[in-house]
Amino acid sequence: MDCWIVSALSWFIPVYLLIHLLCFLFADADFTLLWASLAGHKPERKLKGLVVWITGASSGIGEELAYQLAKCGSRLILSARREDELHRVKRHCLETSNLKDDDVLVLPLDLLERTSHEERTKTVIRYFGNIDILINNGGRSQRSLFLETSVDVCQALMELNFLGTVSLTKQVLPHMTQRGRGSIVTVSSLVGLAGAPLATGYCATKHALQGFFNALRPELTDYPKILISMVCPGPVQSQIISNVFTEELNKPVASVGSQEHKMPTSRCVHLMLVGIANGVKEMWIAQQPFLLFYYAWQYAPTFAWFITDLLGRKRVQNFKAGVDADSAYFTKPKTS
Repeated sequence: MDCWIVSALSWFIPVYLLIHLLCFLFADADFTLLWASLAGHKPERKLKGLVVWITGASSGIGEELAYQLAKCGSRLILSARREDELHRVKRHCLETSNLKDDDVLVLPLDLLERTSHEERTKTVIRYFGNIDILINNGGRSQRSLFLETSVDVCQALMELNFLGTVSLTKQVLPHMTQRGRGSIVTVSSLVGLAGAPLATGYCATKHALQGFFNALRPELTDYPKILISMVCPGPVQSQIISNVFTEELNKPVASVGSQEHKMPTSRCVHLMLVGIANGVKEMWIAQQPFLLFYYAWQYAPTFAWFITDLLGRKRVQNFKAGVDADSAYFTKPKTS
């Protein structure tokens, strides 16, 4: 009998490991999140009727969040600077869901105008009565070498991505602690866990957000029904690249580049909603080989540094040669 058990285990363990390896090769999120998508709560059931405030809702991930949440039956507050784009997003939400006009509030918001955040929060509470979920999605990225970048750019990134998010959270969180429940979901990035060249200031803001919310979470242990969740996407199809900071504050990016190699926005958002519905505290969302970087940085940092140096050098070389940074890993350097 003992020999039979040993023989069975000698076959089972390698097969088990092989299956996990194959799953990982084709995975586009961490195993906790993927398991939740298979066996956890469905967003369309868990999020129905909840009041969700989305910043950066006029394009990209924020826009797609609005569409998918509308189909889930969530009531929405759509915030960004461009009011006309917010109304466009609202119209599409109403056309593709069972929501009524009163279920979607367009609320223009500038994260840089921190003195307005208290009044905007009061407006939302007066309108809907409560806020169940705040999704901190607003912000801008960066494409420039630090040696060529004005410190003003770093300051602008920190003011917008970090302090703007902290300011709005500061206004919403007391409402949630008073109710004893709620979710604050913040869109960070792969570069919130690991650095990447050409985005030193942007990386700093995402690292700051990771540190802030990881420190805030244990402060709220007396409120077990308040979820603090960080979303760390890899490259996702989005318009954020067209609005990135460069080496000077008002200088536009030279080339947007192809988005085809990136994860579809719809898939990223679906996984986000799965994570929110199942109370996942940190979500890693990326296709390979980027997902491998998450695990390497977590479990094998020395190896991660080696790979980052190799790919980072290629990324910088391509950027200097005029190839868009986001497609640098997938294209060959230009030749003279």
